[in-house]
Amino acid sequence: MVARVEEAGRIGAVDVGDGRAVVLHDLDRQDRRLAALTQLFPDDTLHAVAVKANPLVEVLRPLVESGAGCETASIEEIHVALAAGCPPDRIVFDSPAKTLDELTFARERGLVVNVDNPVELERVAALGESSSSVIGVRLNPDVGSGTIGTTSVGGRGSRFGAPADQVVEMFATHAADLAGLRGLHVHVGSQGCSLDQLVAGARAAQSVREQIAERLGEDRIDQIDIGGGLPTDYGIDADAPTIERYVDELRRACPALFDGSVRLVTEFGRALLAGCGVAIATVEYTKRVDGIDHAIVHLGADLLLRTAYQPESWPYRFSVLDAEGNPKPGRTGEWTVAGPLCFAGDVIGRNVPLGDVEPGDRVVIHDVGAYTYSMWSRHCSRSMPAVIGVRDDAVTQLRMPERPEDIARMWSRDGWR
Repeated sequence: MVARVEEAGRIGAVDVGDGRAVVLHDLDRQDRRLAALTQLFPDDTLHAVAVKANPLVEVLRPLVESGAGCETASIEEIHVALAAGCPPDRIVFDSPAKTLDELTFARERGLVVNVDNPVELERVAALGESSSSVIGVRLNPDVGSGTIGTTSVGGRGSRFGAPADQVVEMFATHAADLAGLRGLHVHVGSQGCSLDQLVAGARAAQSVREQIAERLGEDRIDQIDIGGGLPTDYGIDADAPTIERYVDELRRACPALFDGSVRLVTEFGRALLAGCGVAIATVEYTKRVDGIDHAIVHLGADLLLRTAYQPESWPYRFSVLDAEGNPKPGRTGEWTVAGPLCFAGDVIGRNVPLGDVEPGDRVVIHDVGAYTYSMWSRHCSRSMPAVIGVRDDAVTQLRMPERPEDIARMWSRDGWR
């Protein structure tokens, strides 16, 4: 893969920038993952890819062309989804801080809008009916927090969504004046949440659906968004659940979700995209500090922000290539992999087993297709690297590399304009 990208760069097919770093994204692999996901769920399921996981338009576009939708957490992500060609009725709007203008925009265009709280639902009701927009209410399923508190949103005291009894009251209050109010939304969290918690969240949504039907005397809910958040194996959790196992557990625990009476929506991001990306960073220097070998590379906390601050929760796998792009054999020592930023915490790997690393080698960071590029840090004003898409028969530019003059323009009064 690396050799093919380098050859494409030499002949001008892609622009890889100054060679300090590049991100490669396997488009074939993401297509296969979406196809497998589609086969496991009912045919009418809307698989809305979490834009926050990877907002690159040219990553989202082929997924949309294959029938996926987009889950968005901001008005900006809505515009990213539209730029990727996503039809409005396949865009799910989930921001917990939607403004009135944003709600108006979403409703006028027929997006799926999942409201977070009673005040937001009052705002939606004040806008009047929409012929095409489905309105869902986010439920806090109260299934406990996962092992990573910052990414767990389905436990008691979470600021996201409303408890079950309040959700039922929201429907009872607005069922008559909002025909589009017919959805439920639940999202337990992301990495660190167990399969049992994810399934319990879906089961809680089905239970609330039944309570609403009993309260209103009709089966009002015909769409349930079960969220995403399926944990991914980053090299330390070999027992991370597969999508196949997740669906099997859902079918066993929540058969009513698969009987054709309700349309399902999913919001996978990491599970679809994490393993599709690798980042390649040039080793600028090696040095030994207090008996520990350090490789200083051209990617760090700018790309792997969570890893720098919570390394035990967000580890990555590393390998090393020589200057010609060939794998370097052997595991001769343990290395600290440090980035280029000017603070002590810019360390993305400790005790990493690698061969002899030398200046000019490339360190490969695996599984960076989700929640990496989208979380890029501007500390030290480093340029974002090029992103190159790889297919069996083609190498394509997914994003151009930034250059120093681009960063100066970004920080100027008029920004990118």
